[in-house]
Amino acid sequence: MDFAITDLAAHFAGPWRLSRDIVAADGEPMGEVSGTATFTPGDGVLVYHETGELRLGSYTGPVSRTLVYHPDGARAAVHFDHGGFFHDLDLATGCWTTDHPCRDDLYRGEYRVLDADHWRQEWVVAGPTKDHVITTRFTRA
Repeated sequence: MDFAITDLAAHFAGPWRLSRDIVAADGEPMGEVSGTATFTPGDGVLVYHETGELRLGSYTGPVSRTLVYHPDGARAAVHFDHGGFFHDLDLATGCWTTDHPCRDDLYRGEYRVLDADHWRQEWVVAGPTKDHVITTRFTRA
């Protein structure tokens, strides 16, 4: 059973540990990321910033990402740090699916809030240039 959220900004604010697996569509492991993510409130937005270490094949190196959530109760409009729209999010039931077209590829995402301290995000990426699944597990730090 999913954990319903009434105030997305209050629930996510603060630091989280993250663990990400990148797996090919055939189930073959491709890579992983371990790191941290922080949601920082400010000026009506919630800024998500993650840092970590990526292991992809023989490559190991740093990764980072920043997203800007525009929260409204259980909902948020999620934008890239350059301002472009990424996707909508509504966690009133604790679960949400969304799509994001990226050129000719499609990212199909699912958010699941498992309890007060754990949530999961999965992106199935399919198209002519990509065919993999990215699963990230978050634990409150």
